[in-house]
Amino acid sequence: MTIKQVIEKGAIMLKLENVESPKLKARLLIQFILQKPRQYIIVHDMEELSLKKEKEYFKAINLLKKGKPLEHITHQKEFMKLNFFVNEDVLIPRQDTETLVEEVIKLAKKSNAKNILDLCTGSGAIAVSLAKYLPDVKITAIDISHKAIQVAKKNAIYNHVENQIIFLESNLFENLSEQKYDIIVSNPPYISWKELKKLDKQVKNEPVLALDGGEDGLNFYRRIVSSAYEYLKYNGYLCFEIGYNQKQEVMNIIEKENKYVGTYCLKDLYDKDRVIVTKVN
Repeated sequence: MTIKQVIEKGAIMLKLENVESPKLKARLLIQFILQKPRQYIIVHDMEELSLKKEKEYFKAINLLKKGKPLEHITHQKEFMKLNFFVNEDVLIPRQDTETLVEEVIKLAKKSNAKNILDLCTGSGAIAVSLAKYLPDVKITAIDISHKAIQVAKKNAIYNHVENQIIFLESNLFENLSEQKYDIIVSNPPYISWKELKKLDKQVKNEPVLALDGGEDGLNFYRRIVSSAYEYLKYNGYLCFEIGYNQKQEVMNIIEKENKYVGTYCLKDLYDKDRVIVTKVN
């Protein structure tokens, strides 16, 4: 079979299983199998595949049909124009989260921030991106998962920012020293138990630890908001990613604490509420 034929067949197989973006995933998969860029695939689409590569490709297509995320096969994900290694131990970075990172970069430049704390770092996408685009800032990145920390360290090294980031295995603030930060940022688990059951099979293949926000999805916001002000400098910022329908609830949690001012919400590229920023009073 030619490259074009396997892509077409792969896309049909994925579409029949209601896999999202079947054509794109079929093409990205062949790029990975052949280790060739998109341009090569376009120019050489009539090239015959070896039987070995063909078998490898359709084996991977079958994994996608069963709900395995493409990124868990390729171990690659682009985020903030940087490349990240991902596996089953971390949440795959989403484009939505770029809205949070871009806002933190703006706030850091505006306030001349020197120290940023990233809670629930996962793959390190936020911490590594901030380090890359804010070369004078020191980042502390925390996660409860030892395996996630290992992935995040790998991504820091890959993106040449390992000297800017301190990685710490901790249950939120538990193992943290009393140092104060200019900004605390977090994309915490925020899926409610009810919503967890409704997630599509691909998302269900990601670590539950990185998704489970408790019964109402708000557990981590309560915990972080109740302690963050102790670790923030005067006028320091607390920045969250939120679920599209959690704006009011998270704002209420912040307001009840009576320690923060100037709270505002930003929408993502799809016009959904995605980021909440507040400041220590």
